[in-house]
Amino acid sequence: MDNHTTVTMFLLWGFSSFPELQHLLFVVILLSHVTILLANASIMVAIKLNHNLHTPMYFFLFALSFSETCTTMVILPRLLVDLLSENKAIFLHECATQMFFFFGLAANNCFILSAMSYDRYTAIYNPLHYPIFMTRKICFQLIMVSGVVGFSVSLCIVIIIFNLSFCNSNIIQHFFCDIAPVVALACNCTFLQKMILFALTVFVLVGSFILIMVSYVFIVSIVVKMPSAKGRYKTFSTCSSHFTVVFIHYGFACFVYLRPKNGDTFRNDTLMAVTYTVLTPLLNPIIYSLRNKDMQTALRKILGHVIKGFPQMLNKRARNT
Repeated sequence: MDNHTTVTMFLLWGFSSFPELQHLLFVVILLSHVTILLANASIMVAIKLNHNLHTPMYFFLFALSFSETCTTMVILPRLLVDLLSENKAIFLHECATQMFFFFGLAANNCFILSAMSYDRYTAIYNPLHYPIFMTRKICFQLIMVSGVVGFSVSLCIVIIIFNLSFCNSNIIQHFFCDIAPVVALACNCTFLQKMILFALTVFVLVGSFILIMVSYVFIVSIVVKMPSAKGRYKTFSTCSSHFTVVFIHYGFACFVYLRPKNGDTFRNDTLMAVTYTVLTPLLNPIIYSLRNKDMQTALRKILGHVIKGFPQMLNKRARNT
């Protein structure tokens, strides 16, 4: 850290402006967090145990579910503690660590969604050679590249921000260490540094979104040439879940990170941040489950095994006692 830094600890203001909602928010976010963990864990277990789901599309879905679970674990446990605590202090190094992992995982999610769109394009464009183009090795490499690029960008952001001098205040107008609220506390952030931070954000959000849109332009150009209406519907249906998730994910993220910032927007951003830290990870597994028959079948099998195995486990415990 820079030697000129005078602030060694921040206060996460979070939802302190809504004291009457603290306990209600705690219950809602706790239930949402548990649901996110259970839903994403169910998807990962279903993909792992069902050999019919050992395909590139579900490999990417497994990676996305794991990444989103980790993303929520970086933010929500701390938020739940702060909602019930009077002390909302966070040390500089803790803030930097939280920011690094949150934006690294969030950027990783963006690039995984890009890889998923490329996977759908490859499957539709050349289904006969699809197993050759999208081998397990290539899928793993795409996942690794997503992670390396995502965390590299996040590291650059953290290095720039936490080498600034914080002397304006130590109150972060947010419930986690987000870029704009932390930068607003710096007293020596130059225009160039702000532009670099904005460029890195644009690279992740706009760059990955362009890759997704390019894939979908090619997909649409292929589908409209199909002679069968049934074939067109079937092809579009395989992309519908992914497109819905992309629309929700990028809609909220771009609204928060790409629009101009001032002090008055931070309170609105705090409320909006709930959507992409709680709502989006909650909706994604639901969307992929409701709109995918193979996933529904796999989840039913797991649920059936759990229901059958639970009484047997209780009987064994009863015998042992």
